[in-house]
This record gives sequence, structure tokens and C-alpha cells, in this order.
Amino acid sequence: MSLDVDVRHQQGGFTLQAKFQSDGRLTALFGRSGAGKSTLINVIGGLIHPVRGRIVVNGRILFDSTQRISIPRHRRRIGCVFQEGRLFPHLNVRQNLLFGRWFTPIARRVTRLDDVVSLLGIEQLLGRRPVTLSGGEKQRVAIGRALLADPELLLMDEPLASLDDERKAEIYPYIERLRDDGHVPIVFVTHSVAEIARLATSIVVLTDGQVTASGPAADILRNSSLFSQFGPAEAGAVIDAHVLAQDDEFSLTVLQAKSGTLTVPRLARTIGASLRLRLRARDVMVSLEKPQALSALNVLPGHIVALETSGASVDVTIDCAGDLVVARLTRKSVHDLGLRPGLAVHAIIKGVAFEGDAAAVPPASSP
Repeated sequence: MSLDVDVRHQQGGFTLQAKFQSDGRLTALFGRSGAGKSTLINVIGGLIHPVRGRIVVNGRILFDSTQRISIPRHRRRIGCVFQEGRLFPHLNVRQNLLFGRWFTPIARRVTRLDDVVSLLGIEQLLGRRPVTLSGGEKQRVAIGRALLADPELLLMDEPLASLDDERKAEIYPYIERLRDDGHVPIVFVTHSVAEIARLATSIVVLTDGQVTASGPAADILRNSSLFSQFGPAEAGAVIDAHVLAQDDEFSLTVLQAKSGTLTVPRLARTIGASLRLRLRARDVMVSLEKPQALSALNVLPGHIVALETSGASVDVTIDCAGDLVVARLTRKSVHDLGLRPGLAVHAIIKGVAFEGDAAAVPPASSP
């Protein structure tokens, strides 16, 4: 799967200049309100005709101003999911799902209803009306309706913005499954760092209509300067691990990462299960020596590979046997410890780092 976008559009006093490439699995468009996320997604979807540029999905050209190609919106085979499910209240769930087929020629109808129902876990909802569904259930049905139109691209415009944390937790696993098993490129619009850390394979950061960064999720999330507008708490790193053991006596889970073992509050996962861990820079400390008699359970040896200064703070990137961990320290601490690239240190990770939504299902390996 692939997504290649290079467009320019002028709308009043606002200019969108966006160029990026991604693996197409789940590309997060990230930025503050007014950054250009909605304009860009409307350009991709065919609602807005850009001044010039090129849009290619899985090798199929949707727009190319040089070649005078502009596929009409209704022929782009793009599914859309919005903040609200926008389900038809007079139809039950099965009827809402099948409505997605009406705009797809019979010859192109490949996706089976049963497969989508199973993918999204909505077997028990088929006979119910939208008014009886929770917010998370409505969004799963909306996703299913979009998939049954057999799209070549799925646009998700802040689909979790109207949900509380409980409903978000309900729908995350289904978006992860869609990302890994759905075989449809996804563009996911959000302004939540937690959402992109959990779901994205690629991230495109938009600021005032310009792409300020794009690339693999793990690389972008380590760059604290890209998230300064969202507060210092949001920068950090993601690492992959798997469940090594369960400590029933102390209600803990032992994880194995490239960097070593990590002991975290109990996770309801089976032995061997894979996880993607989000480590915020504010939850990591640095020591020159392996500390003794310390309450923190997670101490990872490594060496410093980069220091990035921003105001009174410095983000210290530490290579722990191939896992890159970021610690946010004061400039004074960096000075007093004499921190510099190449120096051997220990990253100390607080237990609070693993609470809440810190652990998620990692993206499956690309085919």
C-alpha cells in the first residue's frame, strides 16, 4: 500500500502546500485547528480541486495537474468516516452497512458483509437501530459501511474526537485490526498525540498549511520540537516489546524489548503478545551510573546519541540496545552531569509511564 501526495491550493488568504509519501497503512495528518488538515483531506477526497499537484493511491493517479487528470469524487472509490457516525436513524445496523454498496458497481463488490461484521465485532448489533448504540458502536458501523463500498482509500476525519476515553478504548482495537488486516490505505486526521502514538504507521505534521515533517511514526514522535505547541508532556518515543511473564504476586507484567526487560503494572495480555509502548520524555530520568536502592523498576543501559535544546529544557536521546528512548531534562541537569553524545548512561523509566494508554498493539509487519 502506498500514498503519494504533492499538492498546492489557495483558499482566500490560506495556502496549502503539502508534499509527502507514506506506506499508506495508517497515515496520521496531525496539527492544530486551522493547520490545514481538513483542507488536505478534502483535496484528497476530491471535494476541493487544488491549483496544481499530484495524488496517487496504490499506483492509481487520482489527480495530476500536469497530465490534466482529475478523477471525479464519485469515481475515486474513497470511503469516509467522520466525527459523528452519520448513520440513517430509520435503518437498522445491517441496512446501514449495506447502504455502502449502493454506490459501488456490482462487478466491483468484493468485500463480504460477514467479513466486515467479523472484523469490527458487530455481530450482535445487526438488528438494532442507531439510537440504541453507543458512540463507539456507531463509529464501528460507520467504518463498516465505508468498507462495504470497496474503497481504495479510507479517510477518517477525527473519528474519535466526539468519544470519551471509555468509548475510545472500545474502538482502538478495531482500528488497529483495520490497519493491519483491512488492506485499505487509511488517512487518519487527528490533533491527539496519544492517538497517533497508538495507531499511526506514518505521521504528517501540518503547520499553517505547510508540511513541517513526515515519516515513520517512531521517528516523528521523538522530535519534541514538532509537538511544542501541544505542551512538553507529549514528546517521547515508541518501542516494541512482547509479554515475557506475568507476576501474579505483585500484579505486574514483565515485558521483553530490545533494550531489556521492563516491569509494568499488570496488563491483560497473554504470554508472547506483542505491544507498542509509548514512553513520554517527561517520564524518563538519566543517571551516569546504575542506581542502587531505587524504587524505579526499569533501568536501561545505553549511550547518548543526540541532545536537542529548547528553552530551559534539553531532550536527550539514548540508544538502549537499538531502542531509542528520549528523556526531557533541564539544561542545568545536562550541564551538571556533563551529558554529551557518546556518553554511557542509564535511562530510568518511571512506573507511571506505563499507565493509561501507554501500551497498544503494534502495527503488523508490512507484507
